[in-house]
Amino acid sequence: MAESIKRNDYRYIVIDDEGSQAADIGNAFWASGVALLAFSAFPHGPGKSQLDLVPENPGALEKAALSMGLTLSDKKTGFVVHGENRPGAVARVLNRLAEANIAITAMQAVSADADRFEALLWVKPSQAEEAAKVLDAQVNQVDTVEEASMESFPASDPPAWSVHSEA
Repeated sequence: MAESIKRNDYRYIVIDDEGSQAADIGNAFWASGVALLAFSAFPHGPGKSQLDLVPENPGALEKAALSMGLTLSDKKTGFVVHGENRPGAVARVLNRLAEANIAITAMQAVSADADRFEALLWVKPSQAEEAAKVLDAQVNQVDTVEEASMESFPASDPPAWSVHSEA
């Protein structure tokens, strides 16, 4: 099975590196109905952390961040990779970029289970278009339904995010 690679817009925020701030922000997005495809946190300097937010719907992220008083970065581009977990799977993706002289800026890859892996991949903005071609990446398409509006759904079919489970 080949990898599925999607090009996604993402934004980041810089926060104080304090106990529960990342969790509080993640919970606030969840409560606002924002579906995140990926959430990555790492040091940004003394006493600061950077949260990279890869939303399913960039507009919903922007709207929720504005209502929370958060300052989002300019729009950035990254890639979300899904694939069969086998020896060399990540190396094969990286080799495709290396053969095109495209260096990665950062990558995080994890085994999703015994059979699957997931990865976040970043390249320099000036190389994002070329990387998308080399990787044969699909563009993440956003449904035009206003997900944050309960009126967008019939009463018999509430959106999944409207019922929080503790599972």
